[in-house]
Amino acid sequence: MTVFSLIIINKAGGLIYQREFQPGLRKLSTNDYLVLAGTFHGVHAITRTITPKLPYLATTPASNTSTTTSSTPTSATALASPSGTTTPIPNTTSTAATYMYPIPGVAATGLDSLETDKFRLTCFQTLTGTKFLLFTDPHMANVEPVMRKIYEFYADFVMKNPFYQLEMPVRCEAFDRNLNGWLRGRT
Repeated sequence: MTVFSLIIINKAGGLIYQREFQPGLRKLSTNDYLVLAGTFHGVHAITRTITPKLPYLATTPASNTSTTTSSTPTSATALASPSGTTTPIPNTTSTAATYMYPIPGVAATGLDSLETDKFRLTCFQTLTGTKFLLFTDPHMANVEPVMRKIYEFYADFVMKNPFYQLEMPVRCEAFDRNLNGWLRGRT
């Protein structure tokens, strides 16, 4: 149940917060953390881009828009319209392959988790593009509530701070104090 470190990256890939919670970790320089933040931001963007889309076949009547109905819930077109309603698919040929993400309506998110035998890196990205990277023990179960609580502290103590400027480094004593106290109380 150990949380090793937290890194927060702004939407441009810049490091805005870094804190270690366990003594004895190998010390990295500020430059190393900046490189880590920028590298992760790039890898996250690449993995979001290369997430494969699954093909499914749609047929077209004489017009440029085909109407596909779902007769069986296991067909590929059922994923496109799980309620069985008709879905217009723009086409210019009589038969064309259309592509979609594995879970319809949910866009690719990029790298969410990376696990080694020594640590697990979990990424939580907000709707504004801010990324929270949490380094934990690989045996720690269910990291999601921890990430939600950290995000709640961020929203309460950083984003509601009238002196905080968006996308700038986080220097908020109340955030540090509450985060440290909550994480210490969990162990």
